[in-house]
Amino acid sequence: MKLFTIGFAGKNASTFFGMLQKAKVRTLVDIRLNNRSQLAGFTKAGDLEYFLRELSDISYVHSPELAPDQELLNSIRSKEIDWDGYKLRFAALMEARAADKLLRKLLRELPGPICLLCSEPRAEDCHRSLIALRIQKLKPKVEVIHL
Repeated sequence: MKLFTIGFAGKNASTFFGMLQKAKVRTLVDIRLNNRSQLAGFTKAGDLEYFLRELSDISYVHSPELAPDQELLNSIRSKEIDWDGYKLRFAALMEARAADKLLRKLLRELPGPICLLCSEPRAEDCHRSLIALRIQKLKPKVEVIHL
């Protein structure tokens, strides 16, 4: 099974939707805390769901339980913590939210291939890479591809 991840920052709509289509993604799981920000551009809540459905026949699911909370986002943005500190706090947050149970449910119920969406252009700087690693631990045969 393939699991994709994508960040929208630095991509125009043509590139973003083209990448999803080329990967044959069937479900996009939005793991952003805030999917309504003006900064989200073409990936803003209702607009994104419409574009995915109409342009690519891709289902949309928003799962903010898989996002960092505002306190953790503020801590990394203000450089109060580094990436290693972020990873530790994010892992604790995911444990507290029973993220593995949610991930098992999503993997079981959603048509694949699935793509995790966040904003960061590079997966290495984003919690979507941490969620992808959690999925790999649950399903070791999953191949993660960062678009």
